[in-house]
Amino acid sequence: MPNETPPRHINRLLNKEGAVFHYLYKVTILLFLCLLSPPVIEYFRVIQQMTLFIFLFSITVSFVLTPWVRMLAHKMNALDTPSERKIHASPTPLLGGIAIFIACWGAILINSWPDDATKGILWGSLLIFGMGILDDMFQVSAKPKLLIQIIAAIIVVCSGMVITLFPKLSPWGMAANYIITLVWIVGLANALNFFDGMDGLAGGLAGIISLFLFVLACQRTQPVVGRLATALAGATLGFLPYNLKIKQGASIFLGDCGSAMLGFVLAALAVKGEWADNNPVVSLSAPLLIFGVLIFDLFYISIERVASKKVTNFSEWLKYTGKDHLHHRLEALLQSKLKSVLMIYLLSFTLGLGALALRYARTVEAVILIVQAVLILLIISILQIEGTKREKRK
Repeated sequence: MPNETPPRHINRLLNKEGAVFHYLYKVTILLFLCLLSPPVIEYFRVIQQMTLFIFLFSITVSFVLTPWVRMLAHKMNALDTPSERKIHASPTPLLGGIAIFIACWGAILINSWPDDATKGILWGSLLIFGMGILDDMFQVSAKPKLLIQIIAAIIVVCSGMVITLFPKLSPWGMAANYIITLVWIVGLANALNFFDGMDGLAGGLAGIISLFLFVLACQRTQPVVGRLATALAGATLGFLPYNLKIKQGASIFLGDCGSAMLGFVLAALAVKGEWADNNPVVSLSAPLLIFGVLIFDLFYISIERVASKKVTNFSEWLKYTGKDHLHHRLEALLQSKLKSVLMIYLLSFTLGLGALALRYARTVEAVILIVQAVLILLIISILQIEGTKREKRK
């Protein structure tokens, strides 16, 4: 009996991916259908491996769903068209975050109904996600997006997740804690969004950050944080094969509905986690190291833009777009987009390893690791400056 060919719709969905992709796609569909089977779900519960189930569910859903989202983006004309500040050469579908959002939260909700804090992250991320879809389709201005991000962060704070740096008993101390939490969540949501300017970069960074949050959660015995981090890691890994290609450009981008949403959820997870016992310095140091690349780029471009008078106020900062982020400067230096992406992956992984070393650390050791991270980033700053000089010589 002759071998059956893939269904026509799968051929159409994967017509640029190759024969291996067709085979892998069909195998992944079978795996997904198996994971939906109640006996399989019950088996994972019995062996107490629901975290593994969540990872497998999220990665398969994301991998299977992404081509359909790409087709939807084409039909809705949600395309990122080339321009002077863009680095891709042809119109590319956006809305990739749809696959990641469904894969991530589907994996969590099929397992159990979340606690109040996780519900806060869910509803906040839904707001960010919805605004991102509108932006991918209709180009929403910066101020409405910022307003929605602040509202989403307030939802997280109201669900009980607050960074505690100042005394809780003082009204001023609690107000400062609330403000810091809002700035942390909104800032990192935008910081990851800024990195969605090169194939595989934002998704890969989100995956690396999710991985380290998962390991830290395991160290601190925090299963809820660990499972959500696992769901994010699986969803981003399932998406990456379509977004990071060695020999050709990405076939779909995350879009604002993906990158801003991922940054928001990751930042909120860092607030939800407890990273040290009664040691605020160590507790703060772990997320600072894990998110170090994002924080560094946000500070660097802000200082550089103000110092060079590219922006003179906050409104101009919100509206400003340019090719001055870390990945742009490294590309100018290394003369390769792929090398730039891999360099940033390596940098993020290096800083994340420092966070794992904090498990039994004292305050002095946490400070040393932060200083080490700052020195590493200073070296990167020197490379960035050289990259800028090379760009100007062109």
